[in-house]
This record gives sequence, C-alpha cells and structure tokens, in this order.
Amino acid sequence: MSSEHAGSVPQWYAVYTHTKQEERAYNNLQAWNVETFAPRIKEARYNFVTGLPTFVVKLMFPRYLFARFRAEQLLHKVSFTRGVKQVVNFGGSPTPIADEVINLLKAQTGPDGCIRIGEDLKAGDTVVIKDGPLKDFMAVFEREISGADRVRLLLSTVNYQGHVELDRELVRKVG
Repeated sequence: MSSEHAGSVPQWYAVYTHTKQEERAYNNLQAWNVETFAPRIKEARYNFVTGLPTFVVKLMFPRYLFARFRAEQLLHKVSFTRGVKQVVNFGGSPTPIADEVINLLKAQTGPDGCIRIGEDLKAGDTVVIKDGPLKDFMAVFEREISGADRVRLLLSTVNYQGHVELDRELVRKVG
C-alpha cells in the first residue's frame, strides 16, 4: 500500500494521553465516532493483615490507548482532542499498528472487559499453588468457575483428597 493511500484507510494508532487523562481521551474520541480500545487488566493486591486479595482494574498500557481512524481526515482532530497529548509517530508521521496486534489483544479480552494474562489451563493439567496457606501444594486443574476469576482444583495430600476453589492468579501450570 502506498504511503499516500495509507492515510485514507482507517488504521489503528497508539494515542499517548496526558497524565491521568486516559478516560477523558477515550470518551472524547468516542464522541468523535473514533473507534477506540483501551486494554485493561486485573491486578491482585493482597491485604498484608488478612492475606486476602482484592482486584484492581487498571490499564494495561498506562497513558496509552488505541484509536482507529483515517489519518488523512482525522489526525488533526484526534491530536487536539482533550486528554490526548499526541498520536505516536516516527519521523513526523503517525505510525499505524497492525490489525492483527489489536485483534490478538481483543481476543484475550474476557467477559469482564479485562485481558487475560497467563497460561491456558485445561482439565487434567497439573498446577502448583503459588501463594496463601496452600502454597507449594500440587493439584489437578478441573475447571474455571464462570463469572469469576476463580478455578476449581482437585487437591490430593497424604490423608486428604478434596476440591478447592482459588483465585486463578494463585495457580501456575507445572511443566
């Protein structure tokens, strides 16, 4: 595709925002009918007293979001949208991001709107518990619990075999 034709086709671009202005930039670009994507992740934070996790949703790429637009028509408008600092560019022209990259990120987005990071687990996989009172115990992955970031495991110890449900973030696949 020639460089002069590239600006007339809608493409994805990385948009750099002002500090703590990601949501503002996102909403303002949406108001311009610009397709936007701001990947989010869940991060576990543990209470140091109880040891229980609380999950915080945050941007995967702080101060960045993705916008799909025709650079030839909307670059100026997008660049001067409230909350936007600049469209990421090299050599003075905006640098498009391949659709495959955005599609890969979107494919990893769960029903809660957050991107799932980590390995895919299948029934029968051996896992190790990474933290908590069962730390370093081995278990067999049974299934994910729908609507939550929890998993059901079959835990086998010397005198006990039973099911436990844990936060997905607390298990790691073995091998």
